[in-house]
Amino acid sequence: MEATQVIIRPVVSEKTYVLSAADRYTFRVHSDAHKTQIRQAVEELFDVHVVEVRTLSVKSKPSAAASPRDARVLGRRRSSRFAPAKAFRSSRPCGP
Repeated sequence: MEATQVIIRPVVSEKTYVLSAADRYTFRVHSDAHKTQIRQAVEELFDVHVVEVRTLSVKSKPSAAASPRDARVLGRRRSSRFAPAKAFRSSRPCGP
């Protein structure tokens, strides 16, 4: 895997901005890349010496608007706050 395929993009946030002051940088990397590939890619792209590589796999959160079928499969009860709103119009006029 090439260096440009390993490093996807830098992560920009308040926390990573503070870490950059301490010479620690955060990147989004390919999910199949291992630490050695990440180290080699950063050294090749930025012409620096990497001291250590820390990795973290972040799992995605489940969708809040899950379908009723998913709720039954997972054994949860369907909440009324996720029920779709339905408009109701009467053909009869309101009032006397």
